[in-house]
Amino acid sequence: MTAAEAMVAATARLRAAGIDQPARDARVLLAHAARIEAARVTLIAPEDLAPDIGERYEQLIALRAVRVPVSHLLGEREFYGRRFKISADVLDPRPETEILIEVALSAPFDRVLDLGLGSGCILVTLLAENPGAIGLGVDLSEAACLQASANAVLHRVQNRAEILQSDWFSSVRGQFDLIVSNPPYIARDEMAGLQDEVRQHEPEMALTDGGDGLGAYRVIAAQVMDYLAPGGRLLLEIGPTQAATVTGLLAEAGLDGIAAVPDLDGRPRVVCARRP
Repeated sequence: MTAAEAMVAATARLRAAGIDQPARDARVLLAHAARIEAARVTLIAPEDLAPDIGERYEQLIALRAVRVPVSHLLGEREFYGRRFKISADVLDPRPETEILIEVALSAPFDRVLDLGLGSGCILVTLLAENPGAIGLGVDLSEAACLQASANAVLHRVQNRAEILQSDWFSSVRGQFDLIVSNPPYIARDEMAGLQDEVRQHEPEMALTDGGDGLGAYRVIAAQVMDYLAPGGRLLLEIGPTQAATVTGLLAEAGLDGIAAVPDLDGRPRVVCARRP
């Protein structure tokens, strides 16, 4: 079987399994099996697949057909122009989180705190984009802390990034001029409606608080004034229906300059606030 024939068969198999964009996934996974860049797949299309490549490809397609995310099969995901190593222990970086990065970089900062850092994509990106800054990232998951540490090393910011296991602010000391977080914001009763790729293969604690999806915002709002320097900014990624509630929590906490930044679909995605 040639590579082209294998891709056609894989695409049909993935389509029958209900996979979105089956041809794209078949192409990306063939490139991964052949250990080449995806752009080079057309060059090997007329060639017969080597047995070892064919075996790897079959395993990858079988896993994708049962909804294992492509990023987990590749072991990485691109975020803000960089590749981050990921696993089932951390939330898969989302394109919409890049909006939080853009807002964070729109004003200077020297010391950043990332609450619930997961893969480290937010903290590492901010430090890589701002070479003069230092940062602290915390996560309740030890496995997430290890994954974030590996990504800090991968992108050469490990000397400016401290990573601690912590239940939100419990291990945090000092003040920061920028605090960011993409906390679990999916309500428990919304979990059943998620795609299988998300619900079955991403860590539940990174998706939901087990309640109404607002628990993390309540904790952050109640404590953030102790850790945010005067004039410092707080940036929170939110679910599309949570802007009014989260902005209300931050106003009650004494922050001002509160605003919601929309995503590319026009839905509120990042809430910004400042300590007076």
